[in-house]
Amino acid sequence: MQPSHAGYLLWAILAGVIAGIVCGALFGPAMLAVEWIGTLFLNALKMTIIPLIIAAVVSGVASLGDVRKLGRVGAYTVLYYASTTAVAVALGLLVVNVIQPGNGVAELSREIPSGVAGREPTGFADIVLSMVSPNLVAAAAETQLLPIIVFALLFAAALTTTGTRGETVIAFFDGLNETMMKIVVWIMYLAPLGIFALVAAQLGKAGGGAAFLAQIGAVGKYVATVLIGLSLHVVFLFVVLRVIGRRGFDYLRTLLRALLTAFGTASSSATLPLTMECAREAGADERAVRFVLPLGATINMDGTALYEAAAVMFIAQAYGFDMGLTEQLVIFLTATLAAIGAAGIPQAGLVTMILVLSAVKLPLEGIGLLLAVDWFLDRFRTAVNVWGDAVGTAVIARLFTHHPPPRD
Repeated sequence: MQPSHAGYLLWAILAGVIAGIVCGALFGPAMLAVEWIGTLFLNALKMTIIPLIIAAVVSGVASLGDVRKLGRVGAYTVLYYASTTAVAVALGLLVVNVIQPGNGVAELSREIPSGVAGREPTGFADIVLSMVSPNLVAAAAETQLLPIIVFALLFAAALTTTGTRGETVIAFFDGLNETMMKIVVWIMYLAPLGIFALVAAQLGKAGGGAAFLAQIGAVGKYVATVLIGLSLHVVFLFVVLRVIGRRGFDYLRTLLRALLTAFGTASSSATLPLTMECAREAGADERAVRFVLPLGATINMDGTALYEAAAVMFIAQAYGFDMGLTEQLVIFLTATLAAIGAAGIPQAGLVTMILVLSAVKLPLEGIGLLLAVDWFLDRFRTAVNVWGDAVGTAVIARLFTHHPPPRD
């Protein structure tokens, strides 16, 4: 996308977000009439995910040349994601212990949400098993990205060992990657209208501005706690970007389109095509973009991890359970694991929270406390998830390539 077009689109997306908030607050349920426009935009983005991920990962790994480099790049990427997720959980626990948002909550929901009822806790073995699918077509149909990425990695690694016979196949995936990115650029011209419809319709479902403010007021300290924690993590990630990635506000400005889209769609997976396009425009190394971002959209959920740690502690405080150091250590470990297992789809954090609640023996009914505001917080934590992926791309690119000095 040309720089001038990118600048105009950024302002148009921002206007779409603001207009969606205003119209949703003023007109309430009437804005459900435009929900189909947002769904159309979201479906168009999702349509590109599978072919884009396969093409990007295969061409990215093949560009490394020596398959042995894949292990080093992968190790650094996973180490970065695990480290930032752990920091996010620690920040969530710190903020929730200081503010104590659950103390004094009067009304407790006794109903287990329908999307959570009947689900079993996700264990470590379940996450490992989810990495390999016996049916890739079914995995693609259900947008299960992890087995798709694992297969693409194995396929690309094998492809690099075939010599000249594999050059034609690599060229095909290079061309497919370029073609899919071009389609993403076309789709993004619909982003302002699509994001407007998504935000307005979601506020309409909440009953409009007055009804939503009433919902916020009931758990206001909890909402403030999560937003403060997410803000602190954004600052931490920016420090990592400056110190290790050697990038500055120019990188953040270029990624704003992806971050606003993440806020509007509440889906890091749906935002992935645009995140890759923005990272390329920001000058991130092409190999890092093709490898780090698809993997990050699947396993790196900093915002979700922080949210789950804070939410579980909030539920414990609301029910009057004292969470000591041992219990909070369990929350730290299980929230990190649950975030890795969270799908990049709207409100996936509610489902994976079962693992954390079960680990510290808290009632699942406590999730009902969060339902009224979860969709709202989901947008912020998704934006943080995408920002963490983008920072990771700059960091890994810096480790393996020579970037120019920071630009502000």
